[in-house]
Amino acid sequence: MAVPLNLTLAIERYDRHFPFFDNTLQLPKGLNLTVYQTGQSAPLRDGKGRHERMLHGGDFDVAEFSLSTFLMARARGLPIVGIPVFPRRLFSLSQMWVHPDSGLHQPRDLIGKKVAISSFQTTLSLLAKGDLKFQYDTPWEKIHWLLTTKEKVQFDFKPGVQVDYIGGSREDVAQKLANHEIDAFFLPHPPHSVVSGKLPARRLIDDCRAAEIDYFRRVGDFPIMHVIAIRQELIQQEPWLGRALYDLFNQAKSLAEEYYEDPGWSRLAWGRHYYEQEKALFGSDPWENGFQRNRANLERFIQYSQDQGMIDSIYPPEELFVVDTLNT
Repeated sequence: MAVPLNLTLAIERYDRHFPFFDNTLQLPKGLNLTVYQTGQSAPLRDGKGRHERMLHGGDFDVAEFSLSTFLMARARGLPIVGIPVFPRRLFSLSQMWVHPDSGLHQPRDLIGKKVAISSFQTTLSLLAKGDLKFQYDTPWEKIHWLLTTKEKVQFDFKPGVQVDYIGGSREDVAQKLANHEIDAFFLPHPPHSVVSGKLPARRLIDDCRAAEIDYFRRVGDFPIMHVIAIRQELIQQEPWLGRALYDLFNQAKSLAEEYYEDPGWSRLAWGRHYYEQEKALFGSDPWENGFQRNRANLERFIQYSQDQGMIDSIYPPEELFVVDTLNT
């Protein structure tokens, strides 16, 4: 590495990413990073967000990226490859919202109903549909899906599935729910008007925390939302880069873990208590990176993607990542 390698990195400012922004990371010699804080879905330029700019514009060398779109991109031979770092995760049940007066209280109540999601392939949409079918005996094919966002990778919907594009913002979706124009919405970032209490909505499951703990104990993992993607030509030119970036993200994660040793670090009065509770409930680190620990998690998403018609066939998760990160 006689000549320094200068890379652009697009990530969100989660606590586990703070070290990328505050200069506390020890970068490998010869690697320079220009780090951009970029939201997951807010338009950044020409109406395109981080995922579109990485996939179609080549605007970044490395970026936090939608797992669902990543699975589709790899299946189609598009020029990005991943490292097994997963900076965003969500359970699906907490993201299922209905009107307080709806009488809907369990997944099977959604059969035949109108449910708004962002795009069909958004990772939360993929996960929620897959969980409904395979975990809660609620075939996603029996729900009428309303989309607010265009697909990042084009594909054909399965025959007979009810899908309509309605457009609009998250706030528009919240208003439609308040007006009883839709029955539910599943969004990775709930509308401000809902979480602030301005518009009426409640989670589908009354005690979704208990349901998600049960899900974790049955399924064995905390579902992945995002992966770290790299331009494939960079790995071809610099084969060491994938493992170096993997180690760098784990270094950042370790530094972020130390924040919670201070009981006053978080604005949550019992932040440290919540941290300890989570450790006890999960019995392991639900945020652990690495291929081996997350293999079953990835296989489940590949199964869901194939079942929903976004990829043609199931393929081994090894095909997703830089080869020298597969032993992690």
